[in-house]
Amino acid sequence: MPERPVRVRFAPSPTGPLHIGGVRTALYNYLFARKHKGTFILRLEDTDQNRFVAGAEEYIVESLKWVGIQIDEGISAGGPHAPYKQSERKAMYRQYAEKLVETGFAYYAFDTTEELDAMRKRLEAAKVAAPQYNAVTRSTMKNSLTLSAEETKKLLDSNTPYVIRIKIPRNEEVRFQDIIRGWVVVHTQSLDDKVLFKSDGMPTYHLANVVDDYLMQTSHVIRGEEWLPSAPLHVLLYRYMGWEDVMPQFAHLPLLLRPDGNGKLSKRDGDRLGFPVFPLDWKDPATGEQSSGYRERGYFPDAVVNLLAFLGWNPGTTQELFSMDELIEAFSLDRVSKHGAKFDPEKAKWYNQQYLRKRSNEELANIFLPVVKEKGAPANLVNNEYVGKVCNLIKEKAHFPSEFWDLGGFFFFSPDKYDTAAIQKKWKDNVPAFFAKLKDVLLSIPKDTKERGVAVGNDLGILDDNRFPAQEIEAEFKKLAEENTISPGSVMQPFRILVTGMAAGPALFETMELLGKDEVVKRLEKGLLAIK
Repeated sequence: MPERPVRVRFAPSPTGPLHIGGVRTALYNYLFARKHKGTFILRLEDTDQNRFVAGAEEYIVESLKWVGIQIDEGISAGGPHAPYKQSERKAMYRQYAEKLVETGFAYYAFDTTEELDAMRKRLEAAKVAAPQYNAVTRSTMKNSLTLSAEETKKLLDSNTPYVIRIKIPRNEEVRFQDIIRGWVVVHTQSLDDKVLFKSDGMPTYHLANVVDDYLMQTSHVIRGEEWLPSAPLHVLLYRYMGWEDVMPQFAHLPLLLRPDGNGKLSKRDGDRLGFPVFPLDWKDPATGEQSSGYRERGYFPDAVVNLLAFLGWNPGTTQELFSMDELIEAFSLDRVSKHGAKFDPEKAKWYNQQYLRKRSNEELANIFLPVVKEKGAPANLVNNEYVGKVCNLIKEKAHFPSEFWDLGGFFFFSPDKYDTAAIQKKWKDNVPAFFAKLKDVLLSIPKDTKERGVAVGNDLGILDDNRFPAQEIEAEFKKLAEENTISPGSVMQPFRILVTGMAAGPALFETMELLGKDEVVKRLEKGLLAIK
């Protein structure tokens, strides 16, 4: 590691909702900064005012806050290099563009839109594969390299619209070392004379990006692979500005790929395949189009962080679940792959399931209780204690809290429908008689553990007088089955359906313990009448 302090920046454009790939870029920057006791900067690159979208800046800040990324400096935090929005730094960029012209590394170009179109058509007619304004074509265009000094001054004095273009050398190699990809070598024949300063007085991304990284003392530029083609231009700008000795180290992250192909994951893929590609819900202010986010879909922020960390990086161990602090400790750029990472929606759900299971029953009860109230559950069951116990039983089966009612609504209402299709083959002639006997056996279980002469554990902590321990229900069930020469496994699913109406669910005997003896017996009676 170099001795200079680690300073990284996440620099999105406020052109719409922040893509989940952008969140991953921010996360890798944040992990790297925290690992090396550095600074994480949030900067907005809004040089293209035509693409600005209202609300996008607030969305970016809220998204980072939701996933737990703390902004040390920049938008919403302030700092010594303010302002951190490029449109508010507009006045400072011209001097750097003019300096490049003065030193011969850039030039004024006065070409009109019609002249540029004509140039491209000529090149297309000549079968040039990629028509561009470069070291060859600039000699035929209207710029300060082909015009005399007097002609150039006259055009400038008369306020003729112009742009400033970088003067790419004709036959050189640009070399730089990427932390993830190793040495990158690009020949300047493949580069064009990019515009650095536009006719509206705004810098392009390329100039503003390099100037801001220099002024903000950025030590590492960690960004997406899509910016790799721009890196040679940025290296040249550092060289031409005389800043090569403080040029940041580059690290270009692998693309996030579609789950069903090798292309880059896009908004359309999420809409098409039914999973979010944005951290939060977004409503387009111009079209009203709605896009779903991970937060509103019921994902936990730590699950999303864990998911994103593994899309391109691995710790070199078998550990899959990491807290933010653990990720900071384990993260290193040398374990980031250079190959694209395919997004797996099912893995995203798996991560959320793991973090849901880690949540306390109290926290889950706070999420589920409003739903229970909305469904009109009996008043005596609408409390944090009971709902927390329900959550304890159903959370092993859920990926999202939004699934809780479908998984556990029977804890609040006796079933009116029964999954009879699931037990048709198991509903033998002797089954109704078996459950009629079981009902009587269950009724005989004493409510008070003192009557049994033993201390019976109660994992669910039922505090009322209707004590109905799971282990005793199970013991009586198996004993009766044995006495009637019935395999317990053959009547287990019918037992569940009679009590819950469902063929699958949480641990059955623990479920009945929570429901209580009176409720279970009522349900057996009701179910036996309903299922013929």
